[in-house]
Amino acid sequence: MSTLVEVPAPERTDAPAPVRLPWTTRAARAAPPYLFLLPGLALLVVWVYRPLATTVQLSFLSWNLLPTSPATWVGFANYERLFALPDFSSSVGRTAVLILGLLPFTLVVPTVVGLLARQVHGRAATVYQALVFAPMLVAPVAGAAVWQWMLDPRDGLVNRLLGTPVNWLQEPGPAQAAVIVITGWHVLGFATLVVAAGLAGIDSEYSAAASLDGATRWQTTRWITVPLLSPTLSFLLLMTLLLAAQWSFPLVDTLTRGGPSGATTNVYYLLWDYAFGSFDAGLGAAAGMIFFLGFGALALVLVRLTERLSFHDS
Repeated sequence: MSTLVEVPAPERTDAPAPVRLPWTTRAARAAPPYLFLLPGLALLVVWVYRPLATTVQLSFLSWNLLPTSPATWVGFANYERLFALPDFSSSVGRTAVLILGLLPFTLVVPTVVGLLARQVHGRAATVYQALVFAPMLVAPVAGAAVWQWMLDPRDGLVNRLLGTPVNWLQEPGPAQAAVIVITGWHVLGFATLVVAAGLAGIDSEYSAAASLDGATRWQTTRWITVPLLSPTLSFLLLMTLLLAAQWSFPLVDTLTRGGPSGATTNVYYLLWDYAFGSFDAGLGAAAGMIFFLGFGALALVLVRLTERLSFHDS
């Protein structure tokens, strides 16, 4: 009995060799994605990196901001003078107090309000969100004018309700508390909407499964909802850490001018006062660089901790 043996077909040797395109053609085909990014990169260079480079340069110069006055190279003298000033370290401490005072307004209260707001539906939910976000739409200067009237020591609404004669904007302790509360009132709506967006991204099947297993609403919130909300809360914590002094700046500048006795002078207002109050551009730029590096390091540490400790819905 003969056995058929399959003979493989001979390989073709006349296949055309791959054509290598010129580098100009390959670059033209790869360029479109980068062309879409080009406007954004150009704006970053013009509005972020170029001013940052100018600030670094100014921090080594002595200049009073007058066009007719030449800038003088002083090296690290601005940094040495900055660390020798007592109000520099004091402003760092006041900024830390401001950040800690704002955390209830950016983390605790928005989380509680966001969890309770999940029970509101229909048109009532829209009205509720509008009312919560309304303070964020108020111009800080206009809001400061209203609060200045409400905090008046003689006829202010706050003292009438509390029954106290406190001079809120002229005493160090009350002035610092007033700035924290007013700033928190402004950012509360924004933080609440961020929390609401984070809650909307959590799959409801987790709560349903926990309910079937006999978990109470508090247990579901404590062990499922809040851990899955941790990336959102970490984002709000990072925003508070980096932007607390900036949020409070228009209120401080309008209500207290950094007083009384420097009680409301935070790092953001201090570097503004160095540059545009004392007309010392070099000292202001040096303060800006120190705060930039310091807040950048804190932000890097917080991001690394967030990546390790946060829970994600996978």
